Amino acid sequence: MPSITKRLLVGKPIATSEEGHQRLPKTIALAVFASDAISSTAYAGEEVLRVLIPVAGLQVALDRLVPISIVVMLLLVIVVTSYRQTLFAYPNGGGAYIVAKDNLGETPSLVAGASLLVDYILTVAVSISAGVAAIISTRQEWADYRVAICLACVVIMMLMNLRGVKESGRVFAGPTYVYIFALTALIVYGLYRSYFGGLEPLPPNQEALDQLTKNGALLTGLSTLILLRAFSSGAIALSGTEAISNGVPAFKKDESKNAATTLTWMGFILGVSFFGVSVLAHRLRPTPTETETLLSVMGAHVFGRGTVLYLLLQISTFAILILAANTAFADFPRLSSIIARDGYLPRQLANRGDRLVFSNGVLVLSAMAAILILAFKGDTSALIHLYAVGVFTGFTLSQAGMVQHHRRLREPHWQRGLVINAVGATATGLVLLVVIVSKFTEGAWIPVLLIPFIVMFFRAIHRHYQHVEKALAVPNNYRQPRATHTIVVLVGRINKASLSALQYAKSLAPDRLVAVTVVSDAHEAESIQNQWAEHHVDIPLEIKLSPYRDLTGPIVEFLDELDETYTNDIVTVILPEFVLTRWWQQLLHNQSALLLKGRLLFRRNTVVVSVPYHIEHDQAEVIGEPEPTNPGG
Repeated sequence: MPSITKRLLVGKPIATSEEGHQRLPKTIALAVFASDAISSTAYAGEEVLRVLIPVAGLQVALDRLVPISIVVMLLLVIVVTSYRQTLFAYPNGGGAYIVAKDNLGETPSLVAGASLLVDYILTVAVSISAGVAAIISTRQEWADYRVAICLACVVIMMLMNLRGVKESGRVFAGPTYVYIFALTALIVYGLYRSYFGGLEPLPPNQEALDQLTKNGALLTGLSTLILLRAFSSGAIALSGTEAISNGVPAFKKDESKNAATTLTWMGFILGVSFFGVSVLAHRLRPTPTETETLLSVMGAHVFGRGTVLYLLLQISTFAILILAANTAFADFPRLSSIIARDGYLPRQLANRGDRLVFSNGVLVLSAMAAILILAFKGDTSALIHLYAVGVFTGFTLSQAGMVQHHRRLREPHWQRGLVINAVGATATGLVLLVVIVSKFTEGAWIPVLLIPFIVMFFRAIHRHYQHVEKALAVPNNYRQPRATHTIVVLVGRINKASLSALQYAKSLAPDRLVAVTVVSDAHEAESIQNQWAEHHVDIPLEIKLSPYRDLTGPIVEFLDELDETYTNDIVTVILPEFVLTRWWQQLLHNQSALLLKGRLLFRRNTVVVSVPYHIEHDQAEVIGEPEPTNPGG
């Protein structure tokens, strides 16, 4: 039954030989890797206003929105141009972790890896929270279910990505292009009506302004710090632009060329859309509210609330924001697998599932994003403050690594590439500094402390793997010393399962063979002795008294006695177990064998062997017998 459920949810296994057929064309890759960046146009401008309005008022905030968006666009051009260099230099995937590891050393690479992992987790939490906010804008009564809807979306995304990259990409492509169409229609039609169609600006929503001012910073005047804070909120529009560099191997051949083309498309769509939304907001003068997004307010004014185009805008905004999390679902598992292969994360994260995806990474990402959504109650604005630190740390280290790459290899036209990446590293480094300084007290301190902690976690795991590797290494002229072999068979009463285990133990021809049983009183001891004699069992029987009915303690004590008696001895503990045909039948019996295995697993020079005795369906009446006292029952 579990296997059938898995196949229904995840799909049939895909052979390793089919990996090449899972590569993405540019049109689908744009939806898979660029949806995060493109979707940020739905909330980046609004976050700028939410910083400025409480301290400067609506009029001044809207006047500053367009200049800030121009600076963000210039930064976007620098980042896209810089990352195009990375795509060709690292055709096997040149995320910040790989570039920093190759060119800057271990510590910078671990910082980059930690930053990107934090960024991807926040991408899922922020995108889904913003998407749910968009749909709640149309149905205010759903606001009480915000967190539940967010968690449901995380589960859906998880299941889609467990099915495989190509399959999930096809599902996500449609909503991405519908959103681009709807947003373009809003900007073009809105600006046309504003300039030529007599569309008047919206009147200020005083109630919403009062609420924003109440929740805003206790400052007066538009200081440099506030402007920097607003800029850093707008700069989150660049989040996700590095995703394509991490996913170059997922493209069809020629991978680097196709990835570079897709990156250019993404940068153009993102830049034009973000600037267009800012200009439209400046013309329409909308007031952000606690219950309705900026796009919803402008869409209702341009298209009319309840019209087909308005609903298309809101639904597509919801869809792309939810699906924007797919960028993280595409890159987090891939990056964590690379870090795991290098020995800095658990190796289970490096394993592909039967659908050729890194299933464990998908599950970890889903769990961490769900925890963030619960902790911050699905509030996009609260999560945004944590966002930009990881984004720009990755940007800066990647571009600094590319500078060193050009200096080290000196490939054709390396001077031009060095200048481009040096400008990129300088620009993103300055933005990172601005983000940390301007938003430190508003939540940026969390990733500032969390990233070094993750780096220490990476190092601890790496030290563990190095220790294990060293312990398992075979030195020259090493010979394993010969050991004697003692077998201990744990039995309760005599039955087919215990007799089968005793016969198996004999076949191993050990140096010593003994059966052990644990009883709670003298009556039980006499009973098992009589059974032993009745069945003519020729194996010595040790009876351990346990008046408090503890099973594992007396067994461990007996094994300790063996260790003291025989040096250089390997002890094999054999557990007779009967196996039933139906899983629910197994629940009707105690699981003492499982508890013993767990206790003995960490014991030196001890091997635990289960000898199963299968009870067929036509023997199901065995369930009605009295519960046996042997460990396998």
